[in-house]
Amino acid sequence: MANSRSSRSRNRGNRGASARAGDSGHEVERRVTAPEEPAARERELQRGEVRDEREGQMQVRGMKINLSDLQQKGIPELQRMADEFGVRDLGALRKHELIFEILKANARMGGTMSGSGVLEILPDGFGFLRSPTYNYVPCPEDIYISPSQIRRFALRTGDMVEGEIRPPKDKERFFALLKVSRINGDDPEKARVRVPFENLTPLFPDERMVLETEPDEISMRVMDLLTPIGKGQRGLIVAPPRTGKTVLLQKIANSISANHPEVKLIILLIDERPEEVTDMVRNTKAEVVSSCFDEPPERHTQVAEIVIEMAKRMAEAGMDVAILLDSITRLARAYNTLQPHSGKILSGGVDANALHKPKRFFGAARNIEDGGSLTIIATALVDTGSRMDEVIF
Repeated sequence: MANSRSSRSRNRGNRGASARAGDSGHEVERRVTAPEEPAARERELQRGEVRDEREGQMQVRGMKINLSDLQQKGIPELQRMADEFGVRDLGALRKHELIFEILKANARMGGTMSGSGVLEILPDGFGFLRSPTYNYVPCPEDIYISPSQIRRFALRTGDMVEGEIRPPKDKERFFALLKVSRINGDDPEKARVRVPFENLTPLFPDERMVLETEPDEISMRVMDLLTPIGKGQRGLIVAPPRTGKTVLLQKIANSISANHPEVKLIILLIDERPEEVTDMVRNTKAEVVSSCFDEPPERHTQVAEIVIEMAKRMAEAGMDVAILLDSITRLARAYNTLQPHSGKILSGGVDANALHKPKRFFGAARNIEDGGSLTIIATALVDTGSRMDEVIF
């Protein structure tokens, strides 16, 4: 009897234990099949967004970016590109800063960068590649070139240099040139053996530039008949203000572009209004370099010197170059303002030494034997009521 009672109690205990186990199993099953909590779902979505962002970064990893291409882009396009690289606070960044951050982010992701520009060598021996997009004005994305690289390749101011660049290190402020790939569009080794511009043999112009394009364009036909222009010519357009000198230069530029596409055409505007610069950019196919009237005289002379040096380097390489300058009178005024007083003052307040550099600029035009040519056509102001302008002319 005792044994039967104990066995019945054990059976009841086992049934109770199995019932409790079954209940716990149903609870586990219910917990597994229950819908996910909103917080857990949100965390999962956030993890998915992080994965998507990492995948997007992996897509831009290893990109080869050209600095000149970035400088040609607008701010909205740069902001979209910076967002892909994970750059924050885009609305507070200016264009220079956007480009700087994009290049730094690309370098951190292992990408390569290249750049190009016109070399300007400073008195300390090193130099920077200035961008034509900003009219060769010093800017934060200028590329630093060390004195050793300048000596190795015999570089001079005005050389167009292309190569691979690296981001600035700890206390550096500028990107630096790692490797030179091309100089003036050619092999870097050829730059070591070129003849300087001053040692080339100048000749009289022997090849004519035809300006006539359309039958209705009378002014260009008259110039062809009365004042023909040859490659290597020096020419002055002398007239009072508001007589159409700038319009005539614009027509000459369009004629050269249409009839002589092999000529590298540069329009240099000194001390002009910004709206005239915009009009010249939109209505000609030439490279327009400007320094407006709100710029200081140092800026006028700096842009003029880098343009003439760039033209000399092209002529050394055998190219035909034409510079249309508006105006040489205002350029001479800028040089006169910056010229230290020598005690030799001409009438009108012109220093005797101030006219040397404008004359050297104008005198650089020449036809080169067995090479290229440099043509300069400039405007000069008269009848302005200023004795200085008469002396300059």
